[in-house]
Amino acid sequence: MPVKSADPAPPDRPAPILSRQVLSWASWDWGSAAFNAVMTTFVFTVYLTSDAFGGEERASSTLGWGLAAAGLLIALLAPVTGQRSDNGGRRKLWLGVNSLVVALLTGLCFFVFPRPELLLLGVALIAAANIFFEFAGVNYNAMLSQISTPASVGRISGFGWAMGYVGGIIALVIVLVAFVQPVVDWAGSSTEDALNIRLVAVFSALWFLAFALPVMFAVPEVPRQPKAAQLGFFASYGLLIRRVKAIYRTSPHTIFFLLASAVFRDGLAAVFTFGGIIAAGTFGFELSQVIVFAIAGNVVAALGAVVGGYFDDRVGPKRVIAASLIGLLVAGSAVLILGAETYSFFGMAWSGDTTFWVFGLLLTLFVGPAQASSRAYLARLAPEGGEGELFGLYATTGRAVSFLAPTLFALSIGIFGAQRYGILGILVVLLVGLLLLLPVKPPAQVAPAVVPEA
Repeated sequence: MPVKSADPAPPDRPAPILSRQVLSWASWDWGSAAFNAVMTTFVFTVYLTSDAFGGEERASSTLGWGLAAAGLLIALLAPVTGQRSDNGGRRKLWLGVNSLVVALLTGLCFFVFPRPELLLLGVALIAAANIFFEFAGVNYNAMLSQISTPASVGRISGFGWAMGYVGGIIALVIVLVAFVQPVVDWAGSSTEDALNIRLVAVFSALWFLAFALPVMFAVPEVPRQPKAAQLGFFASYGLLIRRVKAIYRTSPHTIFFLLASAVFRDGLAAVFTFGGIIAAGTFGFELSQVIVFAIAGNVVAALGAVVGGYFDDRVGPKRVIAASLIGLLVAGSAVLILGAETYSFFGMAWSGDTTFWVFGLLLTLFVGPAQASSRAYLARLAPEGGEGELFGLYATTGRAVSFLAPTLFALSIGIFGAQRYGILGILVVLLVGLLLLLPVKPPAQVAPAVVPEA
């Protein structure tokens, strides 16, 4: 049985978002943004793929292969690690252990000096940190059922995503003004041997660790299930296969949702992954403009996640996800069609910059609710006591199709000959995800899955 909050609300009434447990749980999302936004998106991986490590092409290729290997390991191991933490009554323990490992690996990036021979070290550290970050995320997402009720799960999931976006904004601002473009000259801002960037890794590790701690004290551990906990590692895969079959037999729409969400989540990830690239390459944004847009985009995404969570608890997560995907398709189509050209509407000029700011921010507005409601959707479908395993499958299915958006992005550019058309590839992925989602029943109409204990 799932562990209930120490101060639970009736299941038909929303649990307070500002409770100690919810705030402590969302603090992990806030802290994890230092790894997502700073280390893997905007700062450290950009440093790793610079000329200092043997050339952009070689470094980028090496990083890509490293992250691909990490993704394969995550896909293979995430469901079983989630299952074993559920069964062994160690969900919180493994969240803490994996978070600590991520912080340590992130801090060790300080020793990645700007030298070609250290590229493999940097890639290995980032790839390994990604693996343990995903493992931690499986246990963290599974905790959602412990701190929410059916009437509040959407709002609380949205609040957690919003905390992550806001945490990323603040972390990025600190990195920008203290290390990258320091407003005050201090020893840590020195660019000699890339000291400032290497110190960003230390900052990110401490930031993540500090904000990951509250959940360890506020949310109780799940109960131990002795029989299943005695299974060996490889025997756990046999149990996993039996449970997936049982879920499909007793609750097929749970599997249908995992497949649909895997596709549209890849499109959602691509919006942020390629947004900065399109801003710079197609619309001519300078690096400082890209960072400002990234900060603004995170603000809008956070607002979208909060508002989406509100509607999630009232109209259901499927409608929120579907509406968000439609909004993404409309906004993305506008960016694709209008491009960087300048137009005149009623005697007023509409520039390419205006196009990207308006419709680019609309894209981020809809990404937040789609991500948050996907997590809330699955939390509603999770079998009692099997949340970690199901969120492990959630991670696995996402990794299994993570090649879709990047492949179609590159293919569209190759076919049409301009970076702008890479947007078309992302839109195709989002559209397919929406079409796969439409036949899936809302959680309220899906029978709970019945799974074998061992």
